[in-house]
Amino acid sequence: MPHEGAAEGIYDIAVVGGGAAGAMAAIRAAQLGRSVALIERNDSIGRKILITGKGRCNLTNTAPVDVFIKNFGRQGEFLRSAFFLFFNDDLVEFFRAAGLETKVERQGRVFPVTDSARSVVDVLKKRLAENEIEVLYGARLTGIRKAGDHFQLALEGRGDVRAKRVILATGGASYKATGSTGDSFTIAETLGHKVVPLTPALVPLKTKEKWVKDLQGLGLENIRLTFECGRKKAISETGELMFAHFGVSGPLVLDLSAKVLTMMDERQKRNEPVEANLFIDLKPGLSAEQMEMRILKDFKAKGKTQFKNVMKGYLPQRLIEVFITLSGIDAGKEVNQITLKERRSIIGLFKAFPLTITGSLPLEEAMVTGGGVSTSQIDPRTMESRVVPGLYFAGEMIDGCAASGGYNLQQAFSTGYLAGEKAAKSV
Repeated sequence: MPHEGAAEGIYDIAVVGGGAAGAMAAIRAAQLGRSVALIERNDSIGRKILITGKGRCNLTNTAPVDVFIKNFGRQGEFLRSAFFLFFNDDLVEFFRAAGLETKVERQGRVFPVTDSARSVVDVLKKRLAENEIEVLYGARLTGIRKAGDHFQLALEGRGDVRAKRVILATGGASYKATGSTGDSFTIAETLGHKVVPLTPALVPLKTKEKWVKDLQGLGLENIRLTFECGRKKAISETGELMFAHFGVSGPLVLDLSAKVLTMMDERQKRNEPVEANLFIDLKPGLSAEQMEMRILKDFKAKGKTQFKNVMKGYLPQRLIEVFITLSGIDAGKEVNQITLKERRSIIGLFKAFPLTITGSLPLEEAMVTGGGVSTSQIDPRTMESRVVPGLYFAGEMIDGCAASGGYNLQQAFSTGYLAGEKAAKSV
């Protein structure tokens, strides 16, 4: 049944999607005195929040707004109004006021002090209840149509819900188990919106080399990556990589995955070879010259030691065999017998350990969806559709995504807050 505040069975606002963006939109609209229905296909809100940040939930980042905008690339400026209205300090205060303190970790990442994403979802549930928002669980949206001065929302197995304004915040098409199936992109298209093709972002990458399977689970720290695809390059910060049975993952890979896949896609469209080269700098703190001096000194000091044993001081045990195979040097060779050419080969591997990228895991396994409803059809000052007045968008449904580190979740909360406020004030 509609909320008591829904006159004649028509809500002021219907928000579709109970993730970060949808919950925040519903809360803000209700704070402004509107009757709100939150429509969620799962039996609980915040399913995707629970798995973010490895279950710890990286809420936001302490970086200034210009860094956020730069992180979202070509779509960054679109978000300026949303960030101006509700930004990282506001989000931290939102949770603090509800009894959940936060803490700042490396690279400005903000987490709840509980180290539990569940506590974040609990705050959202608390605020939804306090603001008397009716949450319709197990309700899958199958269609929207304009009916005079309101919208008619068709819900599978529940009949219709009517509302004066609608906010679509159903997420992307990644992690389908959380309910982000991408259905609403089809609905947006039927209403006349352009949807930029959906692509995986923050996604592990597959490699041609089969030996990665032997290194599954091995993590490398304090390394730097360079991806090359034709004449284009993408270079990472210093950080971590993880080997998987299919290829590579970890923060550095995830953050550059969208850029790498875009470079590969561009080459495919030109009928050029689409594979990308990945070079791992295993010792980014040392130049090639410094690396050579260190190795030369070490080889002189351990002259009769076998090559494979000297490498134990430089590399994780599991990586040594692969490294030696690629070097082409006999593992049992005494290091005082290693030639200048062989030494140069070793240094080359330390500074540019090679892999070949063939693609990525599918969209369903990406952390974030690239693409979405075109920002050219959304008013950045309100999040209202330029195509269908009274319809708003928030969160991952909107085209554009950033690197990991709390940026994408802040975008969801910010666009949700803006959409909720503007939709409420327009009723």
